[in-house]
Amino acid sequence: MPISKLVSDEDLKFLIENLEETNDSTEIWENVIHKSNHRISYTAKRCKPKDGGGPMKYLSVTVFEDCSAEIVRDFYMDNDYRKLWDKTVVEHEQLQVDSSSGIEIGRTVKKFPLLTSREYVLAWRLWQGKDKFYCFTKECDHNMVPRQRKYVRVSYFRSGWRIRQVPGRNACEIKMFHQENAGLNVEMAKLAFSKGIWSYVCKMENALCKYIETSHRTQGPILSAVTLMKKVPSELETQTDNVTASIGTSSGEGLLSHVVAKQKKKLRKPSKKLIAKGLVLVGGAICLSRGHSALGAKVALAYLLTKLNKRGTSLNQTTQNTSI
Repeated sequence: MPISKLVSDEDLKFLIENLEETNDSTEIWENVIHKSNHRISYTAKRCKPKDGGGPMKYLSVTVFEDCSAEIVRDFYMDNDYRKLWDKTVVEHEQLQVDSSSGIEIGRTVKKFPLLTSREYVLAWRLWQGKDKFYCFTKECDHNMVPRQRKYVRVSYFRSGWRIRQVPGRNACEIKMFHQENAGLNVEMAKLAFSKGIWSYVCKMENALCKYIETSHRTQGPILSAVTLMKKVPSELETQTDNVTASIGTSSGEGLLSHVVAKQKKKLRKPSKKLIAKGLVLVGGAICLSRGHSALGAKVALAYLLTKLNKRGTSLNQTTQNTSI
C-alpha cells in the first residue's frame, strides 16, 4: 500500500467516534484507575470487544496543569527527548515521511525486564482542528525494516489521541483510544497496568515540566507529521462540534460516567515470568508520543514482584502464552 494511504481521514473518523464514545452504546466498560494530585489527573477504563473482535480497548484521559496544548503535543511527539527519560525505549528512527499526505513512518524498539524486546513499525498522521489536535497511529510494514528473530514484532496497533485546552483553565487534556496486540497474556497485562500506570504518569509529568523549562525544545526532523499536520475535514469538525458533552473535560471524571461498577475479584498469584509478559501492554495504554509508549513496565514489575516476595507466594503457576 502506498504511504499516502496508510492513515486516512476514515481513520480520523474512527478515532473521533471512539473518543466521543458514539460508536457502540452497548459496550460494557470497566473502570481501571482514577487518580490525581495538584499537577496532574489520570483516568482510564477498558472494554473487551464483542465477539472477540480484536485486543482489549482502552480509553484514558490525562490532564496536565499549567501548560498549553501545543507544548503537550510537541512533548508527546519528541522522540529524541523521550529516549532521555523513558528508559524502555532503546531505539527509535524515522523511516519515511510523505510530504503530500503528512504521514510519517517510524520504528521503535522497547526493552522490558525478562522479555524479548518488542519492535514497533508504525505509521501516523496528525490533524489540527479549531481548538484541538488529533493523531492516529497504526501498524505497517516497511522495506527498510525486515523482521528479525531477536525482536517480537507488534502485529496489531490502533491508537490515537486528541489534545486540547481545558476550557476556563490553564490546563491541557489529552484523551486517548488504544488497542494493541503484542502477544501477551491479557489478565497479567491488566494487572500490571493497574499497578504501575500511576507511577509512570507522575514520571511523565516530571519530564513534561523539564521540557517546558528548556524553553520548548525543538523537534528533531525538519519534515515530520507535526510540521506537515493537516486540517480536520469540515464534516468531521462539525461532528465534534455537535457533541454536547465531552467526556473527561476537566479532570477525567466524565470518563467514569459510563463505566460499570467495579467488581473486586481475587486473582491467582502469577509467576514472575507471567507478570513480565503482562507488562508490554502497559506501554500502549496511555497517551505518550504517538500512543505507543512503554508505560509503567519497570515500575509495575518492581511493585508486583516485591508484593509477591513479601507474601512468600509460591511461584509455580503455569500459563498459556507465547514463548519469550
